Amino acid sequence: MGASEIERMATLTPDCRLWVDDPAGFTTHKVGRLHHNYHEHPLFQLPELEALAKELAPMKQCRFVRPGITQASGFAHDSQHPDGRSIEEVFRRIEEPGSWLALYNVEAIPRYRELLENILDNVRGTIEREQPDIFMVTGFIFISAPPSVTPFHIDRENNFWLQLRGRKVMNVWDHTDRVVVPADAVEDFIVTHSLRKVRLKEAFKARSHEFETRPGDGVYFPSTSPHMTRSDPDWTVPGDRVAISIGVNFYTSVTRRVARVYQLNRVLRRCGLSPAAPGESLSADAFKAPVGEFIGAARSSLARLIGPLRRMQRAGTAPPGSY
Repeated sequence: MGASEIERMATLTPDCRLWVDDPAGFTTHKVGRLHHNYHEHPLFQLPELEALAKELAPMKQCRFVRPGITQASGFAHDSQHPDGRSIEEVFRRIEEPGSWLALYNVEAIPRYRELLENILDNVRGTIEREQPDIFMVTGFIFISAPPSVTPFHIDRENNFWLQLRGRKVMNVWDHTDRVVVPADAVEDFIVTHSLRKVRLKEAFKARSHEFETRPGDGVYFPSTSPHMTRSDPDWTVPGDRVAISIGVNFYTSVTRRVARVYQLNRVLRRCGLSPAAPGESLSADAFKAPVGEFIGAARSSLARLIGPLRRMQRAGTAPPGSY
């Protein structure tokens, strides 16, 4: 099926929608359950996702993990399959247990960028009541055959996570739970994308929200909410051994302001202080945000000056925005 045919099919599916289970009680600052019927959309079927992967591969936006990862593993990706398989072979063998492929930044392809905006439009008014100025809408699609996992990590964006095929168990923690991820670990991640201090402990699981998801289920969680997934093989049958999910991610004026507060807090913590977390004091945040913006701009300017060295130092780190 060619791109023009896929785009034509997409226009013939106007009834796909996303909704929150409790519109009156929904808040962008807490984990919430969702439902949708985007699993029926033609662009989310395996043949179309294979076509998408072939378009993304030259951009190094098809990502693979090494065999044997667990939910407690560091979350590192590679743009090359560990066995050197082509995209055609990856999809031909996608039902083999443990297969795992992520399609990063699918908004780079116009028909998927339009689809992401369509998904978010369902809840745009609900989001903007609390977090106006949505920007940088991105999409990450995960395709795997059980047993498979997505390791424990945090992201910078707000996330509408939708199950499209198969089954997964999603564990999400409150983004304010400092037992699970300490404040300095969040600050390091916001400023440098480092997940070095974001580590799963068995005792944390009891503190999570756990969702058993099937096609049509979904979960919303705010920026920096710790999360992980697993897919077990007990539901699989021949011809139905693939789990697919998508994260529709976005930033807002609120996530930008909070990131600026974290920028300054990281400096204050390195000076031996214990700064208040974003949201604990509106007056403190009002002072910190513009200072943090200045610090962030200065860091960006310095990074441009020493770019080649910085790229070498970060060559092994995980890309931001994964789940």
